[in-house]
Amino acid sequence: MDTIIQQKLFEIEEKHRIKVLYAVESGSRAWGFPSKDSDYDVRFIYIHLPEWYLAIDPQGIGQKRDVIEEPINDLLDISGWEITKALRLFRKNNPPLLEWLRSEIVYYQQYAFVDHVRVLESDVFNPTSMLHHYLNMAKNNYREYLQGPEVRIKKYFYVLRPILACLWIEKYNTAPPIRFHVLLEDALQAGELKDSIHELLERKLAGDEFDLEPRIAVINEFIEREMERFEVYVKSLNVQQKDPTVQLDALFRQTLQEVWG
Repeated sequence: MDTIIQQKLFEIEEKHRIKVLYAVESGSRAWGFPSKDSDYDVRFIYIHLPEWYLAIDPQGIGQKRDVIEEPINDLLDISGWEITKALRLFRKNNPPLLEWLRSEIVYYQQYAFVDHVRVLESDVFNPTSMLHHYLNMAKNNYREYLQGPEVRIKKYFYVLRPILACLWIEKYNTAPPIRFHVLLEDALQAGELKDSIHELLERKLAGDEFDLEPRIAVINEFIEREMERFEVYVKSLNVQQKDPTVQLDALFRQTLQEVWG
């Protein structure tokens, strides 16, 4: 599959006259709990030719889109962000982008761009915005999937993962790892809760389709308790963040020069 993905990235480069800087897996495969029918969620960052930027209409306006989205099929979901869009989102601590930087499934990496971004991350990191993102994700998914007496219990992972990410941020004040099992092992001690989550994970990895089943009380209690606690915790934070725009502008210009000369 790597070969197919890399060939698709090459075709995108040719079609759009761009260079791909970085491409990774971003979905359930990267998180460590794919279903047997999971597609491949490929995300990439790219850069245009210099003349694309030297124009009176800014990128992201009208015909100058700052994303590339290929048609989704049953096997492959592939899309990318233009470099200045990616850097603006990096400045805002965009969690999906920070997860891309932590993906262990890298399909393509060229030039020094991503290495420089990683160096700047400690200057950009803001726990408040990231906690808001993961907490809202947990709340929305919990409300949508886990409210009835019977639930599709594979959806627990889409609530547990952001809760565990919040626990990591609270503990380490850094962006969380992307893989679920790393978050789980760090956050929870041995016991009934952890055993229940391990059992679900084993079933999911074995291909269990998870029909509707009764809610798992110990997991629901943990989720509800932590969501309530983090609602209070986030409001207590007062983080002052430095403006990294000067460094990010310099990185953009440096990458433009490195790629196109």
